[in-house]
Amino acid sequence: MLKRLFPNKILSITNSKINVLVFFLIAVLIIGVLYSLIISPADYIQGDSVRIMYVHVPASFIALGCFGIIGVASICNLIFKIKVMPLLAKSFAPIGCTFALISIVTGSLWGKPTWGTWWVWDARLTSMLVLLIFYFAYILTWKVIDNFEKANKISSIIGIIGSFNLPVIKYSVDWWNTLHQPSSITLTSMPKIHYTMLIPLVIMFIGMIMYSVIIFLMKYKTEVIKLKINKKKNIK
Repeated sequence: MLKRLFPNKILSITNSKINVLVFFLIAVLIIGVLYSLIISPADYIQGDSVRIMYVHVPASFIALGCFGIIGVASICNLIFKIKVMPLLAKSFAPIGCTFALISIVTGSLWGKPTWGTWWVWDARLTSMLVLLIFYFAYILTWKVIDNFEKANKISSIIGIIGSFNLPVIKYSVDWWNTLHQPSSITLTSMPKIHYTMLIPLVIMFIGMIMYSVIIFLMKYKTEVIKLKINKKKNIK
């Protein structure tokens, strides 16, 4: 699996392959948006505001998933010194940061008609905000610190520490009394959400994953090229 992430493998990915993925992404998102806004019914309590869920929930999952990858990559980087891991983590960071921001914004938009307020210091909301701060810290470390080895070490520590926040986000609704309801979709039980809402949710989730993969490949390829250029400069 890791061999596919080696620089030479990534650089061999052509723009035509990326364009094929973009084509499928557009098709999936069009179907997902139509299903979410038109075919899917309104909730009997929340009305049409429930449609925010089709962006909010996938964005939240991807934000957590990306930082999970950053955490694992950071551990592998510090302990096993695998050279591709910093590039992997750097490439996922802006994707996860974007989706974490989308999650918080859509959560506020959804919270206003549902809870009557834009923001509360709820355990889930607060821990998601902490996640966004860790994303900012990780990205800024690479932006501010010019020395690669120093930025690599500090960002890896941030990635590992930030990973401890992930289970807090996941289980916050179980550990504390929050405004958020327990998860309607889990790996260990049948979904509690009706299939008319589950289908567009899954489609939008697939679309956002495809988008993340495309951006990751483009970002990772850029990081590999930058690394090669810097190595040539150092040799000279």
